[in-house]
Amino acid sequence: MAQQVEISIPNTQNSSASKPYTLYNITLRLPLRSFTLQKRYSDFTTLHSLLTSEAGSAPPAPLPSKSWFTRTTSSPELTEERRKGLETYLTTINESDDERWRNTSAWRTFLNLPSNATSRSSTSTLHSAVTGPGGSQPITDPVVWLDHHRDLKAQLHDARLHLTRRDQAPTSHAQHEASAQAKKFLVRAGTMIQTLDTGLATLSSPSSWGAPRLGDGELRRRRDLLSSAKREKEGLENLLGAMVAKAAVDRTVADKADKTSLLGPSQPTTMAAAPSGRVLGRETGQTRALDNQGVLQLQKQLMRGQDEDVLVLARAVARQKELGVQIQEELVVQNEMLGMLDEDVTRVQGKMDVARKRIGKIS
Repeated sequence: MAQQVEISIPNTQNSSASKPYTLYNITLRLPLRSFTLQKRYSDFTTLHSLLTSEAGSAPPAPLPSKSWFTRTTSSPELTEERRKGLETYLTTINESDDERWRNTSAWRTFLNLPSNATSRSSTSTLHSAVTGPGGSQPITDPVVWLDHHRDLKAQLHDARLHLTRRDQAPTSHAQHEASAQAKKFLVRAGTMIQTLDTGLATLSSPSSWGAPRLGDGELRRRRDLLSSAKREKEGLENLLGAMVAKAAVDRTVADKADKTSLLGPSQPTTMAAAPSGRVLGRETGQTRALDNQGVLQLQKQLMRGQDEDVLVLARAVARQKELGVQIQEELVVQNEMLGMLDEDVTRVQGKMDVARKRIGKIS
């Protein structure tokens, strides 16, 4: 059977309780989603007992032995040794040809796995429950951060799709449904942006989790990705607000027109003529549903986004310039070292020639 879950324990964390203990951050990567769990050593001992009881025999790998004289919270060496042992314990069960232990309820409950880990819907539900919007588990793995960012882009794409459906909806009810769906995805996107922002701060400080710190270049790249997602979310929110305002104006004009039709032309009315619409230029699907104020707001938003993109590009060019200068300086140093090496070779060669002459005289 093909392995469907990839399990690792990349790092650990000390709890903040009055009596501290060690938490092991278990990272699980399923075919479509990834998430992180935190377990204590006592949780592993309970799992071992349940697996032995339900499967009828002990798992193929033993648990790391318990230390009676040293605590992991005060011994980094013991913590690392136990982390490796627990990781080996889980991966051995996960990769074993015998599925007895993986098919137990204790194994699925311990890892928060659904009954069918290969199901697309179950996997998606599991990811939303553990690390989705509003999830309580922090991001401690750089790969999990990228998975969250991919999910964020999917939420923004769905929000844009529902805004397009709202623009094309023939009835007010359909427009309301599309607006509600777009708002739901935007709210989720906002929560995920906060989670990604917090996770990026966690990944940039290894002292909190014991994980390797991301490089400065990779941190800048991920901050740029997050800033771009924030701008996209703000633009979609502004577009949704402009659509809602435009719909409210249209409903007001329609109510006045119905009232005038009901009372007849003899009744006095102060209703102004409805605007005939813009005729200059060419309308797009994004501007067709907006009034003049909405179009102006959209243009300002696009201009701000372009200005920010130019700033991001300028920072990237500046970083490339810095890299070029550093490479040039390194080349100068290397050339100097090569010159010194050449001088040393020449000097040693001269000494060897003198030595050969002396040997020739002696012989």
